[in-house]
This record gives sequence, C-alpha cells and structure tokens, in this order.
Amino acid sequence: MNTISKSQLKREALLKATINLVNNDGFHAAPMSKIAKMANVSPGTIYLYFENKQDLVNQAYLEVKKAFTQFAFKDYEENFTVEKGFKNIWMNIAEFKLKEVDEALFLSQCDNSPVIDESSRQEGLKHLRPLIELWERGKTEGIIKPVSPYMLYSFTVYPIAFLMNMQQRGILKLTQKHVNEAYEMAWNSIKL
Repeated sequence: MNTISKSQLKREALLKATINLVNNDGFHAAPMSKIAKMANVSPGTIYLYFENKQDLVNQAYLEVKKAFTQFAFKDYEENFTVEKGFKNIWMNIAEFKLKEVDEALFLSQCDNSPVIDESSRQEGLKHLRPLIELWERGKTEGIIKPVSPYMLYSFTVYPIAFLMNMQQRGILKLTQKHVNEAYEMAWNSIKL
C-alpha cells in the first residue's frame, strides 16, 4: 500500500472517529486523545491533517455535508416541475437520513449548535444551492409560499430528522407509509 493510501485511510479514520464521538459524547467530550485512540493513530498524527479540533470538526462537517447533498440531488434535474423536483430531493434526503444515520445525526448536531464555525457553515450552505434555487423558482411561479428558505427548510427537512431521532431511540419504526405521509405533510406545509 502506498503512502497516499495510508494517509487517506488515517484521515478518514480520524473523521469517522470524530463523527462517532461527537454523536455519542458531544463536541466537548470528544478530546483529541480520544479521537486519536478511536482512529487507531497517535495523537500527534491528527496535526498532520488538521490544525486543531475545530478544524477537524469543521472538515468532518463539510465532508459529510458534501456527501449528504450529493445524495440529496441524485437524479434531480433542473427542468423538473417544482413539485417533482422537491419530491425527488426530499425523498433522497429522507433516504439519506434513514440509511446514513451516523452522518445524519452528526449534521443535525452541527446544524443545531455553535460547534461549526460560521465560514464552514456558509460553505456547507452552498451545497444546498439547487434546493434553494428550486424554492425560489417555486415562489416566482406562485407554487411555494413566499417565506425565507430557513422557514421552508424547517418545515420540510427538519421533520424527517426528528422522525429519524425517534427511530434511533426505538420510539417509532418508520415504514415507507410514514415516509410518504411525512413527504405529503412537508409539501402541503410549503405549497400555496
């Protein structure tokens, strides 16, 4: 195995360990030594890839956000109707959140806390551009309520994150029927 491959494997192990520890213990209870131990690398190795803990968490956030948005926009085409495009994106988001639970929980924690620095948060938002543009088109065409993208996101995407959390806690077993009902409720909450 060449050095680049080992290097990439170490970096990925550090990112995975960070996601795991932040999900289970929170940001402040995930010291660099614990991250290194979980990743099976020496603590000093972390600093070959990341400046500090904040940089490590920011990079983990950006990589997960990128994977999330690539998944969210698979099979999406700009020429879809607003409703078809929204359904495509929303269903992909739901699938990601239900299948990639560790990554989805990590994003949820990062989005709902001051853990991520503002420049990384803004960089992460750029990945959602196709959804924001779809909503803008929907507003222009009189299909979607003329409210901020934050309101639209909170009434459409956050509910599936809540359902994912309920499933993780063993309170609810989500079926395809639940997902379809959640989609209908999300769409009905933003359409005119």
